[in-house]
Amino acid sequence: MGTAGFSPARLARITETMRAYVERGEVAGVVTLAWRRGEIAQCDALGSRDVHDETDALPMERDTLFRIASMTKPVTSVAALMLIEEERLSFDAPIDRWLPELADRRVLRDPAGSLDATDAARTPLTVLDLLTHRAGFAYGFTSTGPLSDAYATVFNGLDGHANVDRWLARIATLPLMFQPGARWHYGIATDVLGVLIQRVSGMSLGEFFRSRIFEPLGMRDTTFCVAPSQIDRLATAWRVDPDSRRRVVEERAADSRWTNPARFESGGGGLVSTAHDYLQFARLLLGRGRVDGTRLLSHRSVDLMRSNFLTRDQRRMPAIGHMSWAGQGFGLGLSVVDDPAQQLPLGYRSVGSFGWPGAFGTSWFADPVEDMIGILLIQLRTVEPFPMALDYERRLYEALDD
Repeated sequence: MGTAGFSPARLARITETMRAYVERGEVAGVVTLAWRRGEIAQCDALGSRDVHDETDALPMERDTLFRIASMTKPVTSVAALMLIEEERLSFDAPIDRWLPELADRRVLRDPAGSLDATDAARTPLTVLDLLTHRAGFAYGFTSTGPLSDAYATVFNGLDGHANVDRWLARIATLPLMFQPGARWHYGIATDVLGVLIQRVSGMSLGEFFRSRIFEPLGMRDTTFCVAPSQIDRLATAWRVDPDSRRRVVEERAADSRWTNPARFESGGGGLVSTAHDYLQFARLLLGRGRVDGTRLLSHRSVDLMRSNFLTRDQRRMPAIGHMSWAGQGFGLGLSVVDDPAQQLPLGYRSVGSFGWPGAFGTSWFADPVEDMIGILLIQLRTVEPFPMALDYERRLYEALDD
């Protein structure tokens, strides 16, 4: 590893900061990776990937597998853009052409009200609605009232096992939270997009990802299902108990849902990956569709991914419980910084930087101004914002030396 324009002494502070989280017991372990100007400048694997007791722990490794949750979403966006470039899809195409289950949608009059009080959708759902999270779908944790309870009965993009067609039929029973295109709202839109990709391509989502994205990029460890030969590399997933506020095991590798080959292939949150694998994907987007000599998308398609699609009014609306869009907008599966001063104290990224995190604490960003990528991987589901990724990002920017 070289320095790539970083101060070695300041890079060392990243290790110190991350190790402190492990020593305080806030996380079991962490892998961080920083890439800049064509080389890896920093990569740490600290703590444990599995802990049974003080005398029985497996060390975190650089090739440890992590459930990357919503970091799956940009991958699904890339797959959809491939089909658009092949003219098998288009941004304005009504999705009910391929997903007839979602024709004639109903929309709640009150997002927190009765599921029976609905109006007809004024427009059909489009591919662009799915890509930009303006389709009116939700998650159980991003909706309230009866709709939240209804979402709790179906696969929410992170958990569960389901047949694709059966899952979509269940989703079709739920009304939309908002009129299509009206506002950004985080939900299962990218899972629906994944089903659309399967129907259009005639391939399972996992096979499409593997043959069209992962193999060309050399992403050998990124998959929807962990193979028996990989099980011992999968990190334990933890969560913070809301009552005790203590870290408790959510699942270990041996009994993980990610080992079930029949599991629903969630385009919104189903992949496992490694830091080095995801670096290849991040480089694809930072390189405007090309990594080294391999091009998967045109630079114009990637530029669209990295462009804000939210209107001024949509950016004024709270997202995921707080104001998210003062300093950044949302593109095609990515957040995109366009006013760095307004994003403070939530980030330090340059204009044009982009990324999207995952529910287990995984995080990444790419900064075209600094020609830099930062990746932080942990396995901790929390009930409140967790500062570790922000601390990593801050230390990384502080280490820039030229």
